[in-house]
Amino acid sequence: MEWGKNIIDSLKWSDTIINREGKEKVAKEIAAKMKDGQIIGVGSGSTVYLALIAITERIEKENLHIQVIPSSLEILMTCIQLRIPQTTLLDKKPDWTFDGADEVDPQRSLIKGRGGAMFKEKLLIRNSTETYIIVDESKFVAQLGSKFPVPVEVFPTSLLYAEKELIALGARDVSLRMAKGKDGPVITENGNFILDAWFDSIKNSFERDIKSITGVIESGLFIGYDVEIMSI
Repeated sequence: MEWGKNIIDSLKWSDTIINREGKEKVAKEIAAKMKDGQIIGVGSGSTVYLALIAITERIEKENLHIQVIPSSLEILMTCIQLRIPQTTLLDKKPDWTFDGADEVDPQRSLIKGRGGAMFKEKLLIRNSTETYIIVDESKFVAQLGSKFPVPVEVFPTSLLYAEKELIALGARDVSLRMAKGKDGPVITENGNFILDAWFDSIKNSFERDIKSITGVIESGLFIGYDVEIMSI
């Protein structure tokens, strides 16, 4: 039985979409890569949202049968709204994944996680043969950590231990990410906190080093991944 018209049907993107025309152009390029029968991993962010709209247009026009694996509740609800069939990593492996990034360095290493979904985004990328990262020129940096801190998802009771260990790794500032629209800290979809750690220099080992801290679920560092960068 269908719910009938409900709150998901009226959802809109939560923020103003900057450079919408450029993002819509790349969204169509992403949609053009889709082939009938594929499983597609879907990251988070406004460009991903616009790509899902373009994907919906192709599905309806060409009667394509695809399934997507969303990385966040926001994207999951968008897929429900657009009537895009979904599956999970417990059932299917993605043929390819697309996502955005907060920073990209010359080696194509990334900082992700401003939206707080880096754990599930990393799962999708690790399980995909191909990954497309969509960014505009403002996201390119000479060195990771130039514009954004490294997000670190932490089990709540490990908060202070993780802070101490991040400082031991060289973080010059560590802060608990506070929510907008609710009192208190951001709570991830996994029920955890996010620490934002600023480093003056990020070593290639830091993704592994941060992940090894007891209580850390995942970090927003994506170092040495085989990704294709698509610039808006």
